[in-house]
Amino acid sequence: MIDHGINVFWSEEDECYVADIPDLKYCSALGSTPEEAVRQVVVAKQAWLETARSTGKPVPEPSHFPQVSSR
Repeated sequence: MIDHGINVFWSEEDECYVADIPDLKYCSALGSTPEEAVRQVVVAKQAWLETARSTGKPVPEPSHFPQVSSR
């Protein structure tokens, strides 16, 4: 099963790591470490999917895949 990709990057503006799921509009989370940001975005993803399903909003197919980069 292919899942939605998660991007993680350091935000100078927020002074923390940001994890986002580009396929799920506005689905992102912050963390003091990359791992924490990913844990938080997984929680946000579940909430996003539950809301989409309960309101009849379509869930997009995965089209973005994670990119690995160093800071």
